[in-house]
Amino acid sequence: MYQFSYADIQTDSVADARDRERQLLNRSIALLNEAQQAGTDSLKAIEALHFTNRLWTTFVEDLGNAENALPKELRANLISIGLWLLREAEEVRQGRSDNFEGLIEVSQIIRDGIR
Repeated sequence: MYQFSYADIQTDSVADARDRERQLLNRSIALLNEAQQAGTDSLKAIEALHFTNRLWTTFVEDLGNAENALPKELRANLISIGLWLLREAEEVRQGRSDNFEGLIEVSQIIRDGIR
């Protein structure tokens, strides 16, 4: 029979969560790259912007939760970045911007910072 300490299970759970976050960001980045190639009026753009919006809405809600274990200042900074991403995605969706590159670059930076 296997015995695991609570700390081992908790560490695995955090590592699993971080891995899922990286995977979701990778998916968002891939969709945004496809959308950039297809153009702002494409179905690819709609799919990418919808996915990115859902992802960052979830991230911002989680970061705003008092039970989130990240340091308060880091959470606040990530919320600010998330809100920028949501606003910029809406600008692209409304046809007022075509800044897929900015969305991609910021998402890559956040993804690369997840450890």
